[in-house]
Amino acid sequence: MNNLFTGQLVKLAARNPETDPQVMAPWHRDSEFFQLAYGRIAEPWGVARLKERMERHSSDTDEIGFAIHSLADDKLIGEIGLWLLPPHGEGMVYIMVGERALWGKGYGTDAMRVLLRYAFTELNLHRVSLRTFGFNQRAIRSYEKCGFVLEGNSRRALNKLGTRWDEVWMGILRSEWQMANGE
Repeated sequence: MNNLFTGQLVKLAARNPETDPQVMAPWHRDSEFFQLAYGRIAEPWGVARLKERMERHSSDTDEIGFAIHSLADDKLIGEIGLWLLPPHGEGMVYIMVGERALWGKGYGTDAMRVLLRYAFTELNLHRVSLRTFGFNQRAIRSYEKCGFVLEGNSRRALNKLGTRWDEVWMGILRSEWQMANGE
């Protein structure tokens, strides 16, 4: 492994609250992105709100967050991170890829693989879990490629434009990750 934070398509980097919000603001004016990222009614977040959110999250000692940059041009394309549950050796992951042109091209999957490597080798976590939305089949397929397994559903917990959807819970154990990655 060349660099713990580098994959085949992306690298994880420190978030920059001074410059990242300008890049991210157009993503947050895209209602589909917003619904996929947050699972709720879209709101057009501006630069000031994103900067405040990023600064608030940066001061949270139970969260480790990264900017996702494409390797090809070092462009900011998304965010990924973990909320840590230290007593249990668990992390709850989140990810969002904002650049629509890169959706479905493996960037999110690669970023998740890099984050899992970090979570299991550097942080020595026992498990990583996530929640996603039943309407986001692209994300579910990506998570399965990374080794996550379905752990359960909160049936019809989400309302998206008048349709009820399941909230999907997935997880991966360090032993499963090690077996899949020859560790």
